[in-house]
Amino acid sequence: MTKRKCRLWWPRHLSSSSQPHSSTFLFGWFVSSAPLEIVVAFVIDEDVFSSIGSDLEGILRKTHKRMPTSLQNRSELSLLGYCSVDSSSNGELHSHRESAEESSHVNGTPCNSAPHTEQNMIKDRSGHWICGCHKVDGFLEQYKTCTQSNSGQLVYGSYVYVSRNLGWIPKLHHMHWDMQVSYNLDLHIVIYGTPRYGGHHFYLGSQHSENAKTISKKPKWVENLSQKKPVLDLDAVILATNCAAAATSFFEEQVSPKRRALWFHCVYMCITIMWQLFAVCVATLSTSVYIILQLLHFLLSYGSDSCVYPTIENLFIRTWKNIHVRCCQISYWPIFLHNNDSRSESCVEYAEKASLRKHSMWLSVVIDMLFGNLYGLALLTHADSVCSLILTITSDITNNWWLISCARLMGNPAGFKLNTELAGVLGTFSLNTIQIWSTLWGSMRFVFILFIKGLAVSGVLFGFTTPASLTVDLITISTTHVSTLHWLISLIYSRQIQATTALWRLFRGQKWNPLRERLDSYDYTVEQHIVGSLLFTPLLLLLPTTSAFYMSFTIINMTIGFICMLIEVAISVIHATPYTKILLWLLRPSRFPSGIWFEIFPVESRDMEVVQESFDSRASRSDILVSCLHSYTYNIGELVGPDFRYLQSAVPRSSISSLVYRVFSGRSLPSPLYNLPFVPGAGLPPSMPWMSIPFKEYWLLCHDAVFACNPLHTH
Repeated sequence: MTKRKCRLWWPRHLSSSSQPHSSTFLFGWFVSSAPLEIVVAFVIDEDVFSSIGSDLEGILRKTHKRMPTSLQNRSELSLLGYCSVDSSSNGELHSHRESAEESSHVNGTPCNSAPHTEQNMIKDRSGHWICGCHKVDGFLEQYKTCTQSNSGQLVYGSYVYVSRNLGWIPKLHHMHWDMQVSYNLDLHIVIYGTPRYGGHHFYLGSQHSENAKTISKKPKWVENLSQKKPVLDLDAVILATNCAAAATSFFEEQVSPKRRALWFHCVYMCITIMWQLFAVCVATLSTSVYIILQLLHFLLSYGSDSCVYPTIENLFIRTWKNIHVRCCQISYWPIFLHNNDSRSESCVEYAEKASLRKHSMWLSVVIDMLFGNLYGLALLTHADSVCSLILTITSDITNNWWLISCARLMGNPAGFKLNTELAGVLGTFSLNTIQIWSTLWGSMRFVFILFIKGLAVSGVLFGFTTPASLTVDLITISTTHVSTLHWLISLIYSRQIQATTALWRLFRGQKWNPLRERLDSYDYTVEQHIVGSLLFTPLLLLLPTTSAFYMSFTIINMTIGFICMLIEVAISVIHATPYTKILLWLLRPSRFPSGIWFEIFPVESRDMEVVQESFDSRASRSDILVSCLHSYTYNIGELVGPDFRYLQSAVPRSSISSLVYRVFSGRSLPSPLYNLPFVPGAGLPPSMPWMSIPFKEYWLLCHDAVFACNPLHTH
């Protein structure tokens, strides 16, 4: 006879106790039948069970309805059965499940006596062997409605003390299943630590690749493998273990409401009043900020019809977007903090995910504001010295490097012989442009100190990312002459390259076909060859002079773009860093499981000798396997990796080749450089619509959001 597989999920605290109660009732879920999965959530002793009486059915139904919907659809929280401690034989556990027609047995009617008379396992007080099923049924006879509501599924047995490491565990002897008795049982006892919010929970992790490549024709063995059912279907089991603590709490609330002492009520009232005052203060402050933001939004919307508004928005486009995102985050924080998922009350995994969603946004804003205040206050304190330092550095770069470089290009740079006339025209135009722009900025030195103080104030009000974006916009505006010169010289250089390439095709008898995007043969006339020769020679001889100026301005423009790109990447990192995950991981890494594994404990035969002696000689010995459920946890790299996944593809080969092609073909580069496709850009969070609700309603929303975080109301 084949052995029936049964897996019993047993809470760790029930095994580690010194000695369980003499009679306990098990509550949990029968998850599946192949193999039979029994998840024990909690136990109660016989006295508590007797005090509940006929209210057990209603209590179980109320507790079951508070479980997640996915668990309700798979299994029902029920009375699993009964266990007792037999010190003489160390006891056995046997499982009993009946069909709907067998409810008479649960109600006290004796089952088939033939097999039971030979398998007496539990001794009564007088020392005589009696059937455990009959003993429990007789005890439950007065609670018929309780047992009938559980679909006739019950477990009977007792505890076994195996070793100091394992403690007390249940032992399965035989099973009544669909009016049949199974003696050959393959028992796997899995000891798990009950998941609790803020401690740990279990998660299966990714079992299969989501982006697996599909092939046109699969081999037959692959199709058979895909049709084969998995050996372990642990989704519902892991969900049940994550809900065990909530089920225990809900059940205890229904059975015995907590009676608190007078001193506890006093402390509770004091904390509630203090938290109420704190919520009022925070709500008032947030509403004041919300009123100011709404007023500024109204003024900007009123002035959007004028030409000044779009001009300022285009000049400071990155700062404008960052301020808009920050204002929305400041306005939306009570929405995220007040967003309570009803499922999070019944499952530890859902509670952890809801907590991350609730606290990630406002914590990111707080850290950004903290960095911004440190940066702003330091910049305000040393505004004059910083202004003088920046002006000195920019003046040295312009006068001692750029102007000298342009003057050298008008001669023989690096020993190359350039066209004197063309180099003089390009160099003179560049020098005049640089000198005019430097003069204009030199006359605005008194305004520059205001820009520095504006950076500091923006950091104090909106966080560090706002002055960083404003810095990029100021660099873009202050280097407009560089981008303009680069655009003009790239236009000349690209047209010269295109003309030289077209004339080279003329000599080869080819012509570019733009419709088919290919080279076609073409018969040119003699006059066309002569004109082409006259144009090709001066263009080719002037190409080194043009390319020297083009490469010089390209290097300068790319350097400025690279600086802006670094600032933009820093902004992206600040916005994308999961501060909540990192903080919780540093405090307790077990809150971020990535998979499960089983630690197998060896159970020696001498530990089960007393138990096996009570078995009938005709019944085969049941195999038992004891293991402990553990979780893999993410390391810090795996935890924050998905949030920075875009950085892994920041510089693909195609974008590098495109950049190189742009440089050598004479095409102008985007200004600044971070607008290229391979750069993540600003990396701002998803934009949210502007919030427009009445002030009183917003105050109530902030108050309720803060008051809901009362530590006495947390999980």
